[in-house]
Amino acid sequence: MKESLTIAVDFDGTVVTHDFPRVGQDIGAVLVLKALVEAGHKLVLFTMRSDIIEVKSTDYNIHKEGGDYLTQAVNWFAENGIELYGINNNPSQEGWTTSPKAYAQMYIDAMALGAPLKYDYQISDNPFIDWKIVKDVLTVRGIL
Repeated sequence: MKESLTIAVDFDGTVVTHDFPRVGQDIGAVLVLKALVEAGHKLVLFTMRSDIIEVKSTDYNIHKEGGDYLTQAVNWFAENGIELYGINNNPSQEGWTTSPKAYAQMYIDAMALGAPLKYDYQISDNPFIDWKIVKDVLTVRGIL
Protein backbone atom coordinates (compact mmCIF):
# COMPACT_ATOMS: atom_id res chain seq x y z
CA MET A 1 0.00 0.00 0.00
CA LYS A 2 1.17 3.52 -0.81
CA GLU A 3 2.19 5.80 2.04
CA SER A 4 -0.61 8.11 3.11
CA LEU A 5 0.25 11.78 2.61
CA THR A 6 -1.17 14.88 4.20
CA ILE A 7 -1.77 17.34 1.38
CA ALA A 8 -2.49 21.02 2.04
CA VAL A 9 -4.72 22.52 -0.65
CA ASP A 10 -5.47 26.20 -1.20
CA PHE A 11 -8.95 27.23 -2.37
CA ASP A 12 -9.21 30.34 -4.59
CA GLY A 13 -7.38 29.82 -7.87
CA THR A 14 -6.51 26.30 -6.80
CA VAL A 15 -9.66 24.20 -6.47
CA VAL A 16 -11.93 26.82 -8.07
CA THR A 17 -11.25 29.89 -10.19
CA HIS A 18 -10.23 32.96 -8.22
CA ASP A 19 -13.47 34.92 -7.76
CA PHE A 20 -13.25 36.03 -4.13
CA PRO A 21 -15.47 36.93 -2.31
CA ARG A 22 -17.66 34.55 -4.30
CA VAL A 23 -16.81 30.88 -4.75
CA GLY A 24 -15.25 30.48 -8.18
CA GLN A 25 -16.07 28.07 -10.97
CA ASP A 26 -15.14 24.42 -11.22
CA ILE A 27 -11.72 23.85 -12.78
CA GLY A 28 -11.48 20.07 -12.59
CA ALA A 29 -10.26 19.64 -9.01
CA VAL A 30 -13.18 17.56 -7.73
CA LEU A 31 -12.24 14.25 -9.39
CA VAL A 32 -8.56 14.54 -8.46
CA LEU A 33 -9.27 15.54 -4.84
CA LYS A 34 -11.78 12.69 -4.47
CA ALA A 35 -9.22 10.27 -5.92
CA LEU A 36 -6.61 11.47 -3.42
CA VAL A 37 -8.96 10.86 -0.48
CA GLU A 38 -10.00 7.46 -1.89
CA ALA A 39 -6.30 6.57 -2.16
CA GLY A 40 -5.97 7.20 1.61
CA HIS A 41 -4.46 10.69 1.55
CA LYS A 42 -5.60 13.39 3.98
CA LEU A 43 -6.56 16.85 2.72
CA VAL A 44 -6.04 20.02 4.74
CA LEU A 45 -7.80 23.10 3.42
CA PHE A 46 -5.07 25.77 3.66
CA THR A 47 -6.61 29.10 2.70
CA MET A 48 -6.58 32.80 3.56
CA ARG A 49 -10.39 32.74 3.65
CA SER A 50 -11.89 33.42 7.06
CA ASP A 51 -15.27 34.09 8.58
CA ILE A 52 -15.06 37.72 9.60
CA ILE A 53 -17.62 40.26 10.72
CA GLU A 54 -15.71 43.53 10.54
CA VAL A 55 -12.76 44.04 8.22
CA LYS A 56 -10.24 46.54 9.58
CA SER A 57 -7.70 47.46 6.94
CA THR A 58 -6.57 50.58 5.16
CA ASP A 59 -5.14 48.52 2.28
CA TYR A 60 -7.27 49.31 -0.78
CA ASN A 61 -6.58 45.79 -2.12
CA ILE A 62 -8.39 44.17 0.82
CA HIS A 63 -12.08 43.27 0.41
CA LYS A 64 -13.77 45.44 3.04
CA GLU A 65 -17.01 43.48 3.54
CA GLY A 66 -17.26 40.77 6.19
CA GLY A 67 -18.76 37.39 5.43
CA ASP A 68 -18.68 33.65 5.98
CA TYR A 69 -15.94 33.12 3.42
CA LEU A 70 -14.19 30.18 5.11
CA THR A 71 -17.53 28.45 5.69
CA GLN A 72 -18.30 28.82 1.98
CA ALA A 73 -15.04 27.04 1.09
CA VAL A 74 -15.62 24.27 3.63
CA ASN A 75 -19.16 23.85 2.30
CA TRP A 76 -17.79 23.53 -1.25
CA PHE A 77 -15.79 20.48 -0.17
CA ALA A 78 -18.82 18.97 1.62
CA GLU A 79 -21.14 19.64 -1.33
CA ASN A 80 -18.66 17.88 -3.62
CA GLY A 81 -18.27 14.87 -1.31
CA ILE A 82 -14.62 15.59 -0.49
CA GLU A 83 -13.55 14.80 3.07
CA LEU A 84 -11.29 17.30 4.81
CA TYR A 85 -8.83 16.14 7.46
CA GLY A 86 -8.21 19.69 8.67
CA ILE A 87 -9.13 23.29 8.06
CA ASN A 88 -6.14 25.64 8.14
CA ASN A 89 -4.39 23.24 10.50
CA ASN A 90 -3.23 19.65 10.64
CA PRO A 91 -4.81 18.04 13.71
CA SER A 92 -1.91 15.56 14.07
CA GLN A 93 0.72 18.28 14.58
CA GLU A 94 -0.72 19.68 17.82
CA GLY A 95 1.33 17.24 19.92
CA TRP A 96 4.72 18.20 18.50
CA THR A 97 4.61 21.85 17.41
CA THR A 98 2.82 25.11 18.12
CA SER A 99 3.62 26.49 14.68
CA PRO A 100 0.65 28.13 12.94
CA LYS A 101 1.75 26.66 9.60
CA ALA A 102 -0.21 23.53 8.70
CA TYR A 103 2.19 20.62 8.32
CA ALA A 104 1.84 18.63 5.11
CA GLN A 105 4.06 16.54 2.85
CA MET A 106 2.68 18.35 -0.19
CA TYR A 107 1.12 21.76 -0.85
CA ILE A 108 -1.05 22.51 -3.88
CA ASP A 109 -1.45 26.26 -4.35
CA ALA A 110 -1.87 28.41 -7.46
CA MET A 111 0.51 30.95 -5.95
CA ALA A 112 3.34 28.45 -5.50
CA LEU A 113 6.40 28.92 -7.65
CA GLY A 114 6.29 26.36 -10.43
CA ALA A 115 2.62 25.46 -9.97
CA PRO A 116 1.08 24.26 -13.25
CA LEU A 117 -1.25 27.10 -14.20
CA LYS A 118 -3.91 27.36 -16.85
CA TYR A 119 -5.11 30.57 -18.47
CA ASP A 120 -8.71 30.62 -19.70
CA TYR A 121 -9.99 34.18 -19.84
CA GLN A 122 -13.48 32.95 -20.74
CA ILE A 123 -13.95 31.74 -17.16
CA SER A 124 -11.45 33.80 -15.11
CA ASP A 125 -9.27 36.89 -15.37
CA ASN A 126 -6.68 35.11 -13.22
CA PRO A 127 -4.68 31.95 -13.86
CA PHE A 128 -5.66 28.82 -11.93
CA ILE A 129 -4.29 25.34 -11.27
CA ASP A 130 -4.29 22.98 -14.24
CA TRP A 131 -5.69 19.83 -12.63
CA LYS A 132 -4.94 17.65 -15.66
CA ILE A 133 -1.22 18.31 -15.16
CA VAL A 134 -1.54 17.90 -11.37
CA LYS A 135 -3.23 14.51 -11.89
CA ASP A 136 -0.49 13.44 -14.32
CA VAL A 137 2.26 14.45 -11.86
CA LEU A 138 0.53 12.66 -8.96
CA THR A 139 0.17 9.54 -11.10
CA VAL A 140 3.82 9.56 -12.25
CA ARG A 141 4.96 10.01 -8.62
CA GLY A 142 2.82 7.03 -7.53
CA ILE A 143 0.56 9.14 -5.32
CA LEU A 144 -2.52 8.35 -7.41
